Amino acid sequence: MSYSDCLSDLLCGEDSSDIFSGESPGCSTDLESHDFEEESSIASFIEDERSFVPGFDYLSRFQSQSLDASAREESVAWILKVQAYCGFQPLTAYLSVNYLDRFLYSRRLPTDGWPWQLLSVACLSLAAKMEEPLVPSLLDLQVEGARYIFEPRTIRRMELLVLSVLDWRLRSITPFSFTGFFACKLDPTGDYIGFLISRATEIILSNIKEASFLKYRPSSIAAAAILCAASDIPNLSLFNPEHAESWCDGLSKDKIIGCYRLMQDLVLDNSQRKPTKVLLPQLRVTIRARTRSSGSDSSSSSSSSSYKRRKLNNCLWAVDDKGSSK
Repeated sequence: MSYSDCLSDLLCGEDSSDIFSGESPGCSTDLESHDFEEESSIASFIEDERSFVPGFDYLSRFQSQSLDASAREESVAWILKVQAYCGFQPLTAYLSVNYLDRFLYSRRLPTDGWPWQLLSVACLSLAAKMEEPLVPSLLDLQVEGARYIFEPRTIRRMELLVLSVLDWRLRSITPFSFTGFFACKLDPTGDYIGFLISRATEIILSNIKEASFLKYRPSSIAAAAILCAASDIPNLSLFNPEHAESWCDGLSKDKIIGCYRLMQDLVLDNSQRKPTKVLLPQLRVTIRARTRSSGSDSSSSSSSSSYKRRKLNNCLWAVDDKGSSK
């Protein structure tokens, strides 16, 4: 066999004229197919998102004070502090609050403070296990001003209760399921997509404590957040919010505009407030939980005797020496 015969076996059977003609019949078709599949996926998220949010009357329970709005706000604030302290992803914090709201819609909690804290820790732990590559111990999660310290076995029992109430459906649809797609719709050139997603994420987390947003579904919250983020970019600030409905089938113009206006008011209000410094704890939670005051130093150190452990109804928490157990 000659050398030229060997080379001929390695050559493609395609016509060189097809290669250099500048035509790629499959390329545009593939791109169009990918865009269609992506839009279909987003449309299915919009259709299914109602299964991963509390019922429509959940907000009215806070308005009628059958549920404690201030207790929810305090729990969400604590979750956000721990998310920042541990360096968790924004999705972890949002999932934690989502689990908490879905649980509260189905189960009533006592008005005392410790059940809310226990639920917050359990929801945050479950969300961290879903999204984070490294998850702190259950004791190390109880930082950033946690008023009650629970044993790991108590938290694990609460986790099982949350899983049961949520029917083990932890892979929730959140606003972060939509932000990337909506950013591309608003900015087809792709010049500002990174900023839009980052700023929208910041806006979503900063407003998650507000019970007023509970009447809006994740897709509307995502669209409103992208629109608010676009207002910071001169080239995109003139976009009409009413046109956001065309981004995907199933979106509601009225819901998007209502959420957008509420978000704008809160963003403006937050920007006018002076930032406050958050003091990090000086002691690890495992040290604080196990602190005991001895007879020799009880008179000289108030911090060493500020917490003691008490067990009741198989739940473990810390109360101060004055006997307050809110």
